[in-house]
Amino acid sequence: MWLPIPADGIEGLPEGLNYRFWDGGPDFPGDPADCVFYVVPYMKGVRVAVRPLPLMGSVRVVQTLSAGIDHVEPGLGGLPPGVVLCNARGVHEASTAELTLALVLASLRGIPYFVEGQRREEWRAGFYPALADKSVLIVGYGSIGAAIEDRLAPFECARVVRVARSARTTERGEVLPLAQLPTLLPEADVVVLSTPLTESTRGLADAEFLARMKDGALLVNVARGPVVDTKALLAELESGRLRAALDVTDPEPLPAGHPLWHAPNCLISPHVGGSTSAFMPRAKRLLRSQLTRFADGGAVDNLDNIVLTTH
Repeated sequence: MWLPIPADGIEGLPEGLNYRFWDGGPDFPGDPADCVFYVVPYMKGVRVAVRPLPLMGSVRVVQTLSAGIDHVEPGLGGLPPGVVLCNARGVHEASTAELTLALVLASLRGIPYFVEGQRREEWRAGFYPALADKSVLIVGYGSIGAAIEDRLAPFECARVVRVARSARTTERGEVLPLAQLPTLLPEADVVVLSTPLTESTRGLADAEFLARMKDGALLVNVARGPVVDTKALLAELESGRLRAALDVTDPEPLPAGHPLWHAPNCLISPHVGGSTSAFMPRAKRLLRSQLTRFADGGAVDNLDNIVLTTH
């Protein structure tokens, strides 16, 4: 069992399993061919995540500690048939939803503008947008999207619209399919992207998508950078028509000198949606649960709808 957290720091792990600590360092903790349960190092990038995978001929479970699995997909093709891939559902919802609300409120209420004014000793009074009475469109209504809606509830939004890959009904109401986005975008004051990065969502927020957003609307991306066409977004920001709050960018990390840094009405946080004090206790709880299920011969949770069948 390869873990990116030392096993002695996780209470309640099942006994009788051979735990090895590997957090992405240059040296493997053992022969990758002997690993049957691989927990991918967190926030170490694609190169680290996939490096041992071609050597893992006995692996049965690949477990990420992120909500998305795009950083391990490039290394999955050579794994033995029957390997299951699991995401970290239950780990990041609270933190990511919390940051989403922080980005929305900071952008609407002018917090970056006030910070700049404080540095310049300028009293920038006036009227600013509120979240109250706004229409919010959540694009990507999985567990994180639902957690975002939970936190929107006290803010008296005029409407919250949910969109996912396919239509369904939840306790909160109807989830509409992505195909309806062209008619939904013009009505939204705030558009939140919380989709996984897949071939169908890469470049989802392209020039056409952005052009359909109403004048003055706010785009919030807490999904993955490539979900948004950066060039198209820059054009809208520089024209002054749209606003943006981005926890993820394309490219990422955003290099010095990139025009997004200085684009008007753009607030950027450095991909910190999930990396908070809430991460570690939830990650440990997930690993304890998954490894206990595995040791007992049961099915693991959080299957990402991918069962590898390639050779």
